[in-house]
Amino acid sequence: MTTSSMRRPISASVAVICLVAAGCGTRPGAAADPVSHTTVFVGGRVQAAPDAAVIPDGVVVFQDGLITAVGARADVAVPQAAEVIDCAGATVTAGFWNSHVHFIQPVWSGAEAAPAARLTEALRAMLTSHGVVRVLDTGSDLRNTVALRRRIESGELPGPLITLAGGGFVPVGGSPYYVLPARLPELTSGPATVSMVNSVADAGAEGVKLFTGSWATRSSIVVMPLELVQAAVQAAHTRGKFVIAHPSNSAGARVAIEGGVDILAHTFPSEIDRRPWDRTLPKMMRERGMALIPTLKLWPYELKKVDVPPAVVGIVLGNGQAQLRAFADLGGQVLFGTDVGYMTEYDPTDEFVYMQGAGLSYASILASLTTAPAERFGAAAKAGRLARGMDADIVVLDGDPTQDIRALGRVRYTVRSGRIIYRRTS
Repeated sequence: MTTSSMRRPISASVAVICLVAAGCGTRPGAAADPVSHTTVFVGGRVQAAPDAAVIPDGVVVFQDGLITAVGARADVAVPQAAEVIDCAGATVTAGFWNSHVHFIQPVWSGAEAAPAARLTEALRAMLTSHGVVRVLDTGSDLRNTVALRRRIESGELPGPLITLAGGGFVPVGGSPYYVLPARLPELTSGPATVSMVNSVADAGAEGVKLFTGSWATRSSIVVMPLELVQAAVQAAHTRGKFVIAHPSNSAGARVAIEGGVDILAHTFPSEIDRRPWDRTLPKMMRERGMALIPTLKLWPYELKKVDVPPAVVGIVLGNGQAQLRAFADLGGQVLFGTDVGYMTEYDPTDEFVYMQGAGLSYASILASLTTAPAERFGAAAKAGRLARGMDADIVVLDGDPTQDIRALGRVRYTVRSGRIIYRRTS
């Protein structure tokens, strides 16, 4: 499906009427090429990048998948045949990345041939209605998700671009209790590890997932031997792949760090009874150029399932927030991610609130959604901010997130590569 099939350009006369009715006053430009398709977001607070000054009455113009202009209303010419969308009262910024998702629920099964309507609704509920234009899948049926990705990239499905981390490799006896009776593949030796990593790379994944610390039971964590972490990382890096690790506790985080892993998939706040979490780890992560995906919302979500007292939930969440704060204060790269798809609560608003509660500024949270993942995954030249020539990945939010961080969760429009993939209807 092409951009043209998703958007009907309005005539020059209707465009002028729309501008006047909205009180736009934007300087008109030359008539658009009749075979091109231009959309304009006008009148919103435009936040072109986390560190950029807000344009209070801004305009973003995009055409055929690319941004063609960003600026103040008085300075940007609007093509006469453009579709003009009034963004008064809204904030316009780059589309969001969720760097920790899963396509493991039954709705995703048989993605190669599943009805497009079913998958489109699932994508809307889980991702696109929350401003998400790109995701990192950190564990699913690789072949199934490759098929889903293929249908999205063809234009058939209005969804986010998918980066894949495959494997889900665990230490011996380390299949997580919450996936039982299913078993994840175990790393048993250096040569076997290299072979298994290569199989993931051959299957089309951009990264490899390790459980360096895994909850084998509700009360015990199995830690992956350091030599196997190192073998997996070396094999992955040889193939140009990144490695992401699920740590669970300080020991699992330490072997990930010492083993050369690129990204921690979670904070690791579980140590509350015997000794505190290891305060030396954030500095080690920063020195090695690692990234951290906090997934703070996951901890209350999981603990409430087993009726953990609220006071204990608060301690665990507080540990995660302290780890995030320590890492961010050192200048560490934070990537936004919620573990959605494993979690069936799709709304990311609590994650924004918890990140702010950890001491992160709005600009830092926005960076974790935009510029930081674009940099980490090699897309910064084309994505993560609003500028002429960049991919038209855009989100329009109700309100001002500098005043209320919850506004990051109130999405009017989501645009990927110039195509509106979500439009709120009520």
